[in-house]
Parts: sequence; C-alpha cells; structure tokens
Amino acid sequence: MTQPIYKLWLMKRATEAYFQLSEAERDQHFAKLEQALEQVGGKMVIFCDSAWSSEQWQAFGVEEYPDIEAVQKLTAIHEEIQHFRFLESMTVLGTKSELGS
Repeated sequence: MTQPIYKLWLMKRATEAYFQLSEAERDQHFAKLEQALEQVGGKMVIFCDSAWSSEQWQAFGVEEYPDIEAVQKLTAIHEEIQHFRFLESMTVLGTKSELGS
C-alpha cells in the first residue's frame, strides 16, 4: 500500500551563488521550484521563517508527496536546475504515524 511521504527540510543558509543571482533570477528559480513541486504531485504543507529564533536554521518547511517516486523525481529536477548550489540544507523523510502505534 502506497502512503504519502513527508519531507521536513531545514535551510541553514543561502550560499554565495544565491547572492550572485539578480532578483529576477531568484524569482525565476523559485518559480521553477514551485512548478516542479506541482509537477510531481507534491504540495507545501507549511513554510516557516525561523531566522528570528535560530542562528542555525533560517527557514524550514514540510512538504507532502504521494509516494517515494515523486520525491525522487523532484530531487532529479532540483539537481537539473542546480538548486543545491544555492543553499545549505538538511532534509528528513517520513511517513505518518499515530502516537502509541
């Protein structure tokens, strides 16, 4: 049985490559990220600014995917558009679990 996959991502910081992009290029890159997420059937559950409360993590979010193949497809797109050049981050994948189960 296929079940949704959840991805927790934590963004540590933007890299120098990110800051070298123009504002228009940054907007274009984020538009590609949104399109890619939609293309694989994923959705952003929540996006949070944590810079005000953490020196280590500037932002974090949770995304939901229909299956692991969707996560793998999105990772391939991220590599194709060189997304990982622009930030330092960490991700954790998981499935929904009930407490006590």
